[in-house]
Amino acid sequence: MTPPEAPQDGSIAATGHPPPAVSLRLETLRKRADFLAAARAAHTAMPGFVLQMRPRRADEEPEVTRVGFTCSKKVGNAVARNRAKRRLREIARRVLPAHGHPGTDYVLIGRKNTTATRPFETLQADLIAALEKLHQAHP
Repeated sequence: MTPPEAPQDGSIAATGHPPPAVSLRLETLRKRADFLAAARAAHTAMPGFVLQMRPRRADEEPEVTRVGFTCSKKVGNAVARNRAKRRLREIARRVLPAHGHPGTDYVLIGRKNTTATRPFETLQADLIAALEKLHQAHP
């Protein structure tokens, strides 16, 4: 069975601006020590999340941008925490390739009641604003 062909006029094509395909390599933080190091670094609070940023040393993979996600039990039960983390992962996937700096670790922390319910476009705008604020304060 073959899939149906896409319309040539673009009538049902996705709208918006898709993220760049492979302009920047993102890796996920997995070790507790990396999260603790980011917690001691610069951070900014936004209505939908908290963003922590840590520039890495020259001997720690300078060309890679790493990102971590966390939500405490204050955010809600497992379903609510997973929903909040999914939304954070998606905004990071869309925004960090264009606005993140290579050689930097970012940690996004979900907030109670707002990460899962805030409009998606607003979350994206919040992440861009938070990145600009942190990059200006800590170049």
